[in-house]
Amino acid sequence: MEERRRFKRMDVSLNGRFMVEDTKEYPCEVFNMSPGGMAVRAPFSPRVGERVISYIDHLGGLDGKVARTFDGGFAVEFKISAPKRERLANVLTWYGSGDHNVEDRVHERSAPRHPSQKLVLPTGTVSDCRVIDVSLSGASVATRLRPDLNTLVVLGRLRGRVALHHDHGFAIEFVEVQDPDNLARTFG
Repeated sequence: MEERRRFKRMDVSLNGRFMVEDTKEYPCEVFNMSPGGMAVRAPFSPRVGERVISYIDHLGGLDGKVARTFDGGFAVEFKISAPKRERLANVLTWYGSGDHNVEDRVHERSAPRHPSQKLVLPTGTVSDCRVIDVSLSGASVATRLRPDLNTLVVLGRLRGRVALHHDHGFAIEFVEVQDPDNLARTFG
């Protein structure tokens, strides 16, 4: 309840999908969001009180319950941890602070102050790497490793997928868009 008073809802346009309790999935478009919930347009509306798990482009997975339905969609009240709610608030605040296009997958990149990081592969192999540059949506790392494209990796504490290979290593697309404070804590 406190989050609803602290954070206002903002208009957005984000695509995604949601899964209902019977494990069927449907596409959706988020058009209004706050750290406490979201309103979506969808071809199917679950019943009020039903649990839904949403995967929203650029934001990742969000768990919640249907709070209400309306013609052409429904509203979800999130059931997420306080840290995830705070990260979501930071990302929404960042998007609302200027001329940022949520649909752009390319965010401004910068060289980290702490480029030496640990890279963890799905096999559990831990390797040192050097972060060439980092953004809210990904990073480029210098390493001799060449995991397959789409391999899930962990860079520092951030999960992502191998997006492409380059001469010095590879690029990672983070599973969720990061908030600037989290990037600063990880990369300086």
